[in-house]
Amino acid sequence: MWICHKLKSCLLDNLLPPSQRCSYECEKKPTGPLNRKKLIEHINKQALETPDKPEFKPYVAGTIRGKKWIPPENVNQKEADEQIAIDLGDEYEQALSQATQDEIIDLAAILGFHSMMNQDQYHASLLNKGQPLGLGWDGITKASQPKVFPPEPPNDTNIELSIQMVKEDNYDLKHLNWNNIKNISDEKFEQLFEALKDNTNLETLSLTNTGMTDRTAIKLAEALEKNCTLKVVNVETNFISPDGIVRLMKSLLNQRSLEEFRATNQRSQVLGNKIEMEITKLVESNPTLLRLGLHLEYNDARHRIASHLQRNIDRIRLSRVGSSS
Repeated sequence: MWICHKLKSCLLDNLLPPSQRCSYECEKKPTGPLNRKKLIEHINKQALETPDKPEFKPYVAGTIRGKKWIPPENVNQKEADEQIAIDLGDEYEQALSQATQDEIIDLAAILGFHSMMNQDQYHASLLNKGQPLGLGWDGITKASQPKVFPPEPPNDTNIELSIQMVKEDNYDLKHLNWNNIKNISDEKFEQLFEALKDNTNLETLSLTNTGMTDRTAIKLAEALEKNCTLKVVNVETNFISPDGIVRLMKSLLNQRSLEEFRATNQRSQVLGNKIEMEITKLVESNPTLLRLGLHLEYNDARHRIASHLQRNIDRIRLSRVGSSS
């Protein structure tokens, strides 16, 4: 009882130093002040004067005492190291034994053994350019020098002129490319999409990286519902929400002429299961769509969309073969 009372009193007093919280207290009086140097000298002297324990068996150099540890045998590594003998026949054995290094590299490229060669050797084999020097069996492993490509020139498409040509339904305007044009106002987008409703010649519309939002995407969807000649629409790398993409997909069911639609890399990288299932149902209801550029997270949506697009392609192929025969 006294110990419990002592411990409770110590725990309640948070200001009590740790040295005084121990229940053990030495009652002997100190013999003098602490001299650290003399204490260390006394410990060293006592250690030197203490005799070592005698060995029952004298030490002999080179003698192993006890059992020697033997590592366990790795069965998987042993099977991997074993060489499997394959009988290729005398003709193939002779051809491979007399083949040069370049011929073996070409054969590896044909068979798809990419781990046996680097990129330079692989592309040289495909293009039949001959293997570069210093990249053989005894060559030095080194990184390929990166190729410097010139930057793409800015898009110099005249926005005002292109809108006017779409509005006039110009016969020569088949492809309209506004890619990477910055600071396009919403009024310009609205003018373009309003002109698209009555256009009968434009086939490809590219609006990649133009800063489109849901407001302009809704205007585009209204134009796609009335346009019957567009075959390719690309709105990648913009700020369209998943609901805006669904609105665009719904507009494709009205005109039934679009063959390719691309809308990846938007404001929201992940569409979500509900949006992906809704897009899947819209695609399965579209008999003309052949290619879809969207990043889908769920395997079910990807598989169903891929299967339906393949059925659309097969249907068009069969109709083309039937008409030609």
